[in-house]
Amino acid sequence: MTTTIAQLAVVLQELFSATAERIAKETKFVQRESPLTGAVFAQALVSAWLADPQASEAQLAQAAAAVGVPITAQGLTARFTWPAAELMRRLLETAVSQVIAARPAALAVLKRFNGVYIQDSTSIGLPDALVEIWHGSGARGGNETVAGLKVQVQWDYNSGQLSQLVLQDGQAQDRDAPVQSTPLPAGALRLADLGYFSLPVLAALSAADVYWVSRPQVNTLVWTAEGQCLDLMTLLQSQPATQVEQAVLLGKEQRLACRLLAVRVPQEVADRRRQALRKEAHHKGQAVSQARLALAKWTILVTNVPPALLTLAEALVVMGCRWQIELLFKLWKSHGQVDQSRSQQPWRILTEVYAKLLAMVVQHWLFLVGHWSLFDRSLFKAAKVVRSHAMHLATHFGSVAQLEEVITTIGRCLLTGCRINKSRTTPRTYQRLKALEAGGVAPLALPSQLDVLSPAATATAYLG
Repeated sequence: MTTTIAQLAVVLQELFSATAERIAKETKFVQRESPLTGAVFAQALVSAWLADPQASEAQLAQAAAAVGVPITAQGLTARFTWPAAELMRRLLETAVSQVIAARPAALAVLKRFNGVYIQDSTSIGLPDALVEIWHGSGARGGNETVAGLKVQVQWDYNSGQLSQLVLQDGQAQDRDAPVQSTPLPAGALRLADLGYFSLPVLAALSAADVYWVSRPQVNTLVWTAEGQCLDLMTLLQSQPATQVEQAVLLGKEQRLACRLLAVRVPQEVADRRRQALRKEAHHKGQAVSQARLALAKWTILVTNVPPALLTLAEALVVMGCRWQIELLFKLWKSHGQVDQSRSQQPWRILTEVYAKLLAMVVQHWLFLVGHWSLFDRSLFKAAKVVRSHAMHLATHFGSVAQLEEVITTIGRCLLTGCRINKSRTTPRTYQRLKALEAGGVAPLALPSQLDVLSPAATATAYLG
């Protein structure tokens, strides 16, 4: 279902008015008549932090004044309590339950599927005082925190819909995330990081006629179609060709039917991979297995998509689309600063995390109705446009008609100048997909690039 500007205006008006008022009363954020209603509080925080992620208390108070309720910075700061955090959490939860999607602008190879669902997670550290609410990944040090939450996201790259956004304890394992059991439509394609690799999950997807492409765990048992157990490294080393494509069965118990796709990478790429493996193992105080080091010279994928629907070369490019959700997280963190706060007060920080995540959802909705029709859309440039109109949006939450006018204006701006520049040295995702559509070899479709480039190193290039 394609969401129109008029429909989005109705959703936003309802969310930041009646829904915010109802939740404010249920959470006890509002217990008596007060000018600072749940709606005003939500509108002020989300719009202020959307406009400036480092907004001060004074700027937050100014945002409240802009939506009609003058309040001092001290008065607003005093309202950052558990009910305030709970109000914003439940408002975020309500927002992500909405179905907001664009008309798919996918190129031919992606249009073969009934949605291309990419899933991943990002972590946010929290003050130790919040450990009873969100348990972190461990003792403080490095990237580990006593308190922290993990944001699980599932995103249909074709329609742009954020089909899932679930908050979990920071210590939760991706393999056990709720998105693992979320039903997907028949004919859809799922792309996920290695942390989500689970043979029972993949078997369930296959049984539901859902396609998937994944990297396999190094210790996964591989069998021939006739039931002979294969040593993966022996199989690959025995191949004179640089590419391998073979029907196999995965797992000791599941014997899951799929295709094994493997491509040999250049020596310098294999060396970089081994260096990264050793660095990660050293950080964890572990040793790297010889099998993992040996397999580093290959890019290996497994998939249940038949060859007629996705060739080996196409699978490499399509799997590369998985980076897009990593780049979406980078946009949320580097520009939305969902993991940063200028405060030290725990409840203020938790409220801020929820409010900023909600701001990123609203921003994403504006992308969908604004410029998702562009193959070469730049989310980085689009975020700057939304930021410049954030307060204009805030002052019109009370009227669907006025909201529609503001969203229309934002959409016109998004369609002008929010495109990614083409690159010959680092072709963008859409360039690689278009190359497939043209029947040529997709630039940067080489296996050496599939899982070497880091989101941090390529974010600016891919987001524009």
